[in-house]
Amino acid sequence: MATRKKTQAAQTDATAEETPKKAASKKPAAKKAAKKKTAAKKTTAKKKTAARRRGADGEDLPTVDADADAEEEVPERRGKGPHYLVVVESPAKAKTIKKYLGTGYTVKASVGHVKDLPKSKIGVDVEDDFKPEYTVIKGKEKVLNELKKTARTVDRVFLATDPDREGEAIAWHIKEELAHPDSLRVTFNEITKKAVQEAIANPRELNQDNYDSQQTRRILDRLVGYQISPLLWKKIRRGLSAGRVQSVAVRLIVERESEIKAFNPEEYWTLDALVQGPQGPPPFKAKLSRVDGKKVELKDRATTDGLVAELKDAPFTVTKVDRKERRRNAPAPFITSKLQQEAANRLHFTAKKTMTLAQKLYEGVPLGEEGQTALITYMRTDSTRLSDDAVTQVREFIGQKYGADYLPPEPMVYKSRKSAQDAHEAIRPTSLEYPPERVRPFFDAMDELDMFRLYELIWNRFVACQMKPAVYDQTAADITAGRATFRASGSTLKFPGYLGVYGAGLTPEEESERDKAKAAGEEGAEDVVGELPPLNEGEVLRLDKLLNEQHFTQPPPRFSEATLVKELEERGIGRPSTYAAILSNIQDKKYVEKLESRFRPTDLGQMTNELLVKHFPHELDVSFTASMEEKLDQISDGGASWKTVLHDFYGPFKETLEKAEAEMRDVKREEIKTDIACEKCGNPFVIKFGKMGHFLACSNYPDCKNTKDFKRDAEGKIVIVEEETTDEKCEKCGKPMVIKRGRFGRFMACSGYPDCKTSKPISIGVNCPECKVGYLTERRSGRGKIFFGCNRYPECKFAAWDRPLAEACPQCASPYLLQKFSKRDGAYIACPNKECDYRREVVEPAIPGASVEAAPAPTPTVEA
Repeated sequence: MATRKKTQAAQTDATAEETPKKAASKKPAAKKAAKKKTAAKKTTAKKKTAARRRGADGEDLPTVDADADAEEEVPERRGKGPHYLVVVESPAKAKTIKKYLGTGYTVKASVGHVKDLPKSKIGVDVEDDFKPEYTVIKGKEKVLNELKKTARTVDRVFLATDPDREGEAIAWHIKEELAHPDSLRVTFNEITKKAVQEAIANPRELNQDNYDSQQTRRILDRLVGYQISPLLWKKIRRGLSAGRVQSVAVRLIVERESEIKAFNPEEYWTLDALVQGPQGPPPFKAKLSRVDGKKVELKDRATTDGLVAELKDAPFTVTKVDRKERRRNAPAPFITSKLQQEAANRLHFTAKKTMTLAQKLYEGVPLGEEGQTALITYMRTDSTRLSDDAVTQVREFIGQKYGADYLPPEPMVYKSRKSAQDAHEAIRPTSLEYPPERVRPFFDAMDELDMFRLYELIWNRFVACQMKPAVYDQTAADITAGRATFRASGSTLKFPGYLGVYGAGLTPEEESERDKAKAAGEEGAEDVVGELPPLNEGEVLRLDKLLNEQHFTQPPPRFSEATLVKELEERGIGRPSTYAAILSNIQDKKYVEKLESRFRPTDLGQMTNELLVKHFPHELDVSFTASMEEKLDQISDGGASWKTVLHDFYGPFKETLEKAEAEMRDVKREEIKTDIACEKCGNPFVIKFGKMGHFLACSNYPDCKNTKDFKRDAEGKIVIVEEETTDEKCEKCGKPMVIKRGRFGRFMACSGYPDCKTSKPISIGVNCPECKVGYLTERRSGRGKIFFGCNRYPECKFAAWDRPLAEACPQCASPYLLQKFSKRDGAYIACPNKECDYRREVVEPAIPGASVEAAPAPTPTVEA
């Protein structure tokens, strides 16, 4: 706290005027003089230290003037010995680290970034070599003042923010604000006693290259976002945003949708033979592989029926039998992107949820008497590297729990991607002292089942990666009938290996390899689980049936969270640590919506992407975005100048921006005339663009406010989508209620709008099981995801992601059931009661009127 300087005479007068009691409590003048002398020495030391500290290029490191706080009152230190301040990012992390440090350490949290570019303006001086204008973030003044106050009482400040470029930038800004003469950087990959104490014992200077790399990313994003976004506000709609990476992610989703719409299904047929061995039942299936020794493609019914007629009386003879072992290797330990993909596939978590839970596991959770304990290593990493200590511990654990048969002779080593920074380890448990079964009660007490499930997934993956492969006995037999050859395959698990820990589900990498093999037409691309009967060459088999079935080729699937993250990673777009934010942002801005766990572009997303790709082809190019990530890596490695990178980018970008300002369509004011007449006033309709996308509006607006939804047929002709009518009457004016769609989904509204503005949610035909008064309605969340809630909200807050059905559970009498869907099992119906295991398959679509995207119905099986 700043105080005014006082001369010695003034101090004497002031003391004389005080009461005897106060005067007696004052320190002797000699002590005050000594204290002032010590403070002066410290100030001189600050100046000297600041002068000594220089960057690698000879420039001064960014620090606050040492004299800035010379007049401030220095808080008094308590206790003897040296004192240290350790600054971390989160309070939970501070609480965990405090356990491992002595009494001379104070651990405080900055709660993330303390400085950033201002929100109110671009904050980058392009003319002055892209000089950034950092300001203290609103609301962080109190945190900074606390840190400054503590810093003035300590001998050294340790900046222990996260061990990545973002953490380096936070540490740099904190150092600038604290202006302590002895501030050093410490990093650790895991919050354990050993790691923290080793880091404190081996501090370093801040890394200028890492800071420059992060600062370049921040400036690039600001230059793009703060100059393209206002253009979108002007041309399309206020509140939109464009981003160097997020706009490319939207582009991928839009282009995938275009592929799906342009896809033309092609007919093809398959032919299988259901046969029995000499030993009799059960029969097994063999697939048609070749005709006349060549791969065959059955394109139509006539060709297939002809082959069926030819083969139904032919003898089926075993001509070749192959028996071999097949090994399935354990997957590598988790990196950030693979953790997000597996959590999406196995746990159905969004990328954002996965990273939020992982952050808590890294910072520490309360484990009873052991206090706040970190359970996993740093969760933002693209390296599969494991420390020698971790590998030694897990190999001992595997040998003790699973036996020597499950332990490879040598530790498993996995290669990281070529672009990996390899600065950290893979994601793994910090200690094998905390197996899932031991910590489960603590998660249950916190009601954090999802966090436990994620920890268990990380634990199992880490243990599995150091175990032996799974071994299968695989048998394949060629069966000849006339000029056709069929192939039968079967496999049985001989040795589970790592599957005993991690389960048999395919990883994203394995799914990708299988899909590529199937697309290439490779035999054995699909794993066939089940054993073939004993077969020998020359044996004649009995034919039960010939199964011929019609199929149609399918378009590429829409992206899920897991597959979009995989696509971004493979194309080098963004960094794994940014994927969760990208996926959240494109949904928040309504560029895409998630239906049945798949991303679809909205009308707004398609329109925005069309204009951005047309006017910013270079900046929105996938390869350009990936190359920019490589340049950021080069800056971090000291191989490129951050100012040069920005100059190279901004020159062409500025020209493109100026051209787009003049040439981009003004969608906001655009009205496309049609030959469709308004039924209310006779004036022609025009196509306009609004919050819900394109719509028809009367050209006589505002005198006539008639609007219509529309769609285009196969020839591109406009077809008006008539409002759905209902039998319900408006309770206010008596006119029929109609179905409309809005920001949060479908709802009922009075057909007399705008004279009558009555509206209400649509019932799905299920009474609310919680309040027993209201009824359940279909709604959309802020991100466009469908959920089901009570119409009496907020009085009743019942909500469910799965569609409730008006059917009581036959086992536990729950008043309703849920229609659920899983990638593995498809659609099924289950009881919402966790203690009840009632479940049945969905034979027919459970939602009346639900749209089902499917190929033409297959032709029934033809028996031989």
